[in-house]
Amino acid sequence: MGRHPRLPPRRESEPALKVLFAGTPAPAVPSLEALLASDHEVVAVLSRPDARSGRGLTASRSPVAERADAAGIPVLQPRSPREPEFLEQLAGLAVDCAPVVAYGALIPQAALDLPVHGWVNLHFSLLPAWRGAAPVQHAIMAGDEITGAATFRLEAGLDTGPVFGTVTEPIGPRDTAGDLLERLSVSGAQLLVATLDGIAAGALEARPQPAEGISLAPKVEPADARVDWSLPAHVVDRRVRGVTPAPGAWTTWRGDRLRLGPVTPVADAPSLAPGELAVVDREVLVGTGTGAVRLGDVQPAGKRMIPASDWARGARLAAGDRLGDA
Repeated sequence: MGRHPRLPPRRESEPALKVLFAGTPAPAVPSLEALLASDHEVVAVLSRPDARSGRGLTASRSPVAERADAAGIPVLQPRSPREPEFLEQLAGLAVDCAPVVAYGALIPQAALDLPVHGWVNLHFSLLPAWRGAAPVQHAIMAGDEITGAATFRLEAGLDTGPVFGTVTEPIGPRDTAGDLLERLSVSGAQLLVATLDGIAAGALEARPQPAEGISLAPKVEPADARVDWSLPAHVVDRRVRGVTPAPGAWTTWRGDRLRLGPVTPVADAPSLAPGELAVVDREVLVGTGTGAVRLGDVQPAGKRMIPASDWARGARLAAGDRLGDA
């Protein structure tokens, strides 16, 4: 399992970089942690504005902003990185480089041009595969066996910039997107620091991405996470794992939404029509286009996640009942 970036080792005499770190969600925090523990100087953090949620519209800091607060690092939160005030702040910081991990907004050319060494993006795929917002989810849904992370120079195109380095990661047969992203966020953080080390030393050259093997990974919306029971069992399995934990797989049951945890294809299952339910030896099975899958945990509307067997007892299933009936 390759978890070490293919980059030159760093020597103690190599200079450090003055950086602005850009990131927002939890998977970006390990990279910020790794930079804080490195010789590079994080002078500020760029994160998305505080989100407002709940009845009182309480402001909620992003995980990256919270970690920066704890470290005493200034946090910049423009509504858009195109704002003149932000561009003035960035110019005033005079950073050498701006590492980026899942910031969540497009960086304009005016900002890309300011750091001496540009913006270095950590992307959770082996580019040019799975360019876009949801590379981990799409890799699992497509049935890939190997994925990884790449550092590349950010440019105006969608994840098209030249690549500095990569790290590989196998996809396990039961991995969810959450499992895989957690591992990649750690190994990717090491790759990001090693990339900055190489840039600081002048020993690292970014290489253009191949013209072949390009695939796209657009954001997965809740509507995309609805289970199509007519698909083969192994495809249903991949798609459910690919949207776990977010946005979360779902189907319908008697007109209401039923959220699903990961499912497992079952060999030698009774013949069931797509979406048809059956309880066999206390296991809840659902028919697909080929064979059946076993439900794990489910979440009825307005309730918490519970084992499918508990849900089935309360639901009082009848012969011929189906999921996806709305």
